[in-house]
Amino acid sequence: MDSWKRARAMLDGAGIAPGRLARVRPLSGGTYNTVEELVLTDGSRCVLKTAPDVPGLRYESRLLFSEAEFYRRAEEAGVPAPRLLALDDDNTTLLMTACPGTPWDGSLSEAEQAGLRAELGRQVAVLHRVTGPAFGYPSGALGPLAADWRTAFTGMLDAVLDDAHRFAAGLPRPAAEIGRGLRAAYDALDEVAVPALVHFDLWRGNVLVERPAESARSAESERPADPVRSAEQVRIGGLIDGERMLWGDPLADFVSLALLGDIKKDEAFLAGYRESGGRTDFDTPALLRLALYRAYLYLIMLVETVPRRMGEDALRWREEAVAPQLVEALDEIREATS
Repeated sequence: MDSWKRARAMLDGAGIAPGRLARVRPLSGGTYNTVEELVLTDGSRCVLKTAPDVPGLRYESRLLFSEAEFYRRAEEAGVPAPRLLALDDDNTTLLMTACPGTPWDGSLSEAEQAGLRAELGRQVAVLHRVTGPAFGYPSGALGPLAADWRTAFTGMLDAVLDDAHRFAAGLPRPAAEIGRGLRAAYDALDEVAVPALVHFDLWRGNVLVERPAESARSAESERPADPVRSAEQVRIGGLIDGERMLWGDPLADFVSLALLGDIKKDEAFLAGYRESGGRTDFDTPALLRLALYRAYLYLIMLVETVPRRMGEDALRWREEAVAPQLVEALDEIREATS
């Protein structure tokens, strides 16, 4: 099905007249699904996401079902995110509203960054107050939801290690050795009793930043810089790409929020998170769980290079930047449990 035909069918399913479609434009930045912007005749915009028909990791089955669930729950919680318009019966095509803003990049001032991190902390704390019926991926990609977090998360780890074997992925240590190292921290998972909404992919590229209008910037251009005013002019327009959403431990979100870094050093985010009721007790069990979640995300990032047929530059970056982070997480578990 070509893009226009698919777009018209999804608009019709959402109760929007297909004849209102004026333009279909591919959007860049995605690494798995095909993403397109639909512009309607009145100038309003929608986003159409289509799942690929290629082999992927086990957890990637029915990702768009999970993304739709994230948008439903975010809307109920009042957190800025796309609004779900339609999901097809096969869970392979999703239509949503477009959020204002552009992906968070390096052009922001320190004051703007600090203000946004605090705002993001408040919004994530609100998301974490949303609870689910049980633990795991709502898509059912790895089976039914589990009654406890330990069962759900260890199943997630087993699945990605199986994927590593299936795709013969290059890892910094043998998969069997990694599995043994991870098991030493499993007891810490028993402390999680409530299945909270976890986005699990909140790196900066999935946070849209709404900036002041260019005209407003121009009007202010001759005035001296005011960092406080500057910080107030930007805001979060939406949290996007909720396809990896799961029901689990709120701490799991802290990994992508500090991708390849340490969330404990993000004072602005943590202040905002605590302000809205989020808990940030980094005791030994919490640090062990964080190490497990880091290992899980970095395993995914290394294993997915094979089915996605990533190029040499992407492979080199993951070998140089991601693999050492996986080793560091494993070493932290070994040191804390030996």
